[in-house]
Amino acid sequence: MQEGVAMYRIRFHGRGGQGMKTASRILGTAFFLEGYEVQDAPRYSAERRGAPIFAYVRVNNQPINERGVIIQPDLIIVADDSLIPVPAAGVLTGVDQHSVLLINSDQNAETWKQRLNLSCEILTLPAEAEDRAELRFIGATCTGAAACLLGSISRDALQQAIKEELAELGNAVIEKNLGRALDAYDSMQAYKGCVQTGAQTNANDYSKPAWIDLPFENARISAPDIHASANSVEVRTGLWRTLRPVIDYQRCKDCWWICSTFCPDGAIAVNGKTPVIDYDHCKGCMICVAQCRAHAIEAVPEQQAQQQEKSS
Repeated sequence: MQEGVAMYRIRFHGRGGQGMKTASRILGTAFFLEGYEVQDAPRYSAERRGAPIFAYVRVNNQPINERGVIIQPDLIIVADDSLIPVPAAGVLTGVDQHSVLLINSDQNAETWKQRLNLSCEILTLPAEAEDRAELRFIGATCTGAAACLLGSISRDALQQAIKEELAELGNAVIEKNLGRALDAYDSMQAYKGCVQTGAQTNANDYSKPAWIDLPFENARISAPDIHASANSVEVRTGLWRTLRPVIDYQRCKDCWWICSTFCPDGAIAVNGKTPVIDYDHCKGCMICVAQCRAHAIEAVPEQQAQQQEKSS
């Protein structure tokens, strides 16, 4: 990193439950151990598992006065490639020819270059596609790859950062994450240090985002739909899901008041005495799986469940 004139701006994109907050903390800690000034923070709302979230990290060898979300990233790490076409996820916001885009995907980089038609460098993690049930380890994988691409973090600093940030989770979890992170670090050696720092921003050069200002009209003429009743059914929050709860009705004891009561979104209806899951609005928080006393509800990776639906 050039002395005092630039900083790294890094964004992690994923879904709730995939460890993006932890990934940003591990990367920030690793940079801190290398002697840098660091700023890291997650950005998410009240949604649970499966909702699009992002976390960002700023790194400099001088005090960091810049605040707020990163609009023009130098490195973007995408833990779940299904987020790229989702406008609300904002994965490609601010990407230009200077940026490096790293995607965890079973599609190769050339496919993504043709698909996205971007002028920036696009890389993919060459490891096998993650089992959706194992996504709790993907954050460390992304961090390991990012650490190598940035070129300023040693393997020792990466290992120490993982051990510090995951200390409360026990040795088994630490070892699992260490293995994933170091494998990803090694797999990116051909591109080590390819991420370049961005220019220092100047408040005088700030330009507002390309928002469209709509004139305010009388509420009787054009009241926003958000104030109307019963419109939440139009928000298909089931699209956020990475794990799907599936009821085995042969094992179900019809104790519907348990799963339907504990479901935080009211996504479990009752047909007579039989619980039925509304997959359009089930976010996949898996609370019903934890509460089912008969163990009749199983967590199935969403991709696998969709394939089973197509074949049936």
